[in-house]
Amino acid sequence: MTAPPPAHPADAWFIDVDTHITEPPGVWVDRVPAKYRDRVPVVVRGDDGVDQWMLDGAPIYKVGLTATAGWPEPFPGGPANYDECHPAAYDPHARLAHMDETGIWAQVLYPNVAGFGNQRFLSFPDDDLKLVCVRAYNDFLRDWASADHRRLITVMSTPFWDLDAALAEIARCADAGHRGILFTGEPQRFGLPHLGEPHWDPLWAAAQDAGLPIHFHIGSGDTAGSFTPARVAAHGAASTYAYTSVEMFLKNGLQVADLLTSGVLPRFPDLQFVSVESGVGWVPFVLEAVDHSYREGRIDRASEWDLMPSEYFARQVYACYWFETAATRDMLDVLPVDRILFETDFPHPTCLYGNVRERIDASLATVPESARRKILWDNAAALYGVDAPAPSFAR
Repeated sequence: MTAPPPAHPADAWFIDVDTHITEPPGVWVDRVPAKYRDRVPVVVRGDDGVDQWMLDGAPIYKVGLTATAGWPEPFPGGPANYDECHPAAYDPHARLAHMDETGIWAQVLYPNVAGFGNQRFLSFPDDDLKLVCVRAYNDFLRDWASADHRRLITVMSTPFWDLDAALAEIARCADAGHRGILFTGEPQRFGLPHLGEPHWDPLWAAAQDAGLPIHFHIGSGDTAGSFTPARVAAHGAASTYAYTSVEMFLKNGLQVADLLTSGVLPRFPDLQFVSVESGVGWVPFVLEAVDHSYREGRIDRASEWDLMPSEYFARQVYACYWFETAATRDMLDVLPVDRILFETDFPHPTCLYGNVRERIDASLATVPESARRKILWDNAAALYGVDAPAPSFAR
């Protein structure tokens, strides 16, 4: 018989704040009105056995590249089709079984096909279709998470290019049980106002009133990146993969610096933001650099805000880590521990899989128990309203 978990849930369970769903083929065709069904993304299996998402006859995503957990070849190798993917990538019941095996009580879920900041919806042929597809995706998330809404935490996609539609969707999704809002950290990249412009104030206000944190996942802005054939030819696939990964992590650091200096946080003091899949090692430098430069910029002038940028981070911004050890082991005295979350990124190429507990121990072996509890459980539980499992719920 399995023993019950210890008194504090983080000793037996933790919360994983960044994972992805390898969307099953029926996400859109099963949920949009009939007149749109031949215009939405569909999965096509080619003669080579590769499952690929297609839109208007053009390829947009290879299914297998979103589900490489356990795959023996390095990226960009991956499963050819759903049959070769880890079942927990696309099946919620298999996901819960994987979570039980790993000691994960709850996971926060993010997309693949629509982009990590919903930006791929912008490539859909017309405005009506964009909105229909966003709504269908949000409905799919709730359907998928119905396997156990306590443990599968959904973050809604947002039609950020249409403010009125975004406000309506926030209201609808808050009522449906979503616990966060996915947004782009670089709206200006899409010809939209910067984060700090008044244009976005109704959206920030709606999110604050609904108690839904805003999420900037890496790759939510300009995703052109540097994973190009020319760079692969010059440096090799592994080197290019490493470089572009760091490029995306640090891009989120820039987005956080933009947020901290935008004036949004003073205007909406209860609104929370999360930098997702970006790591935490950059946080002390960015906070120190932003404070230093902000002081220099306002010499002999009245302060624009009551707090320094780093203090707004400590009040309203979270960051997530998974593979790092140096940041938590050596910089805990300068990291805002109340704002650090843990993730696995399952089932993506960079994810922790088969080594989750080992990575936790490597990163938190020297961390005081109170900080360990915050990072693995308390911070995320408070942010997403996650209840601890009953004492009788054994691993």
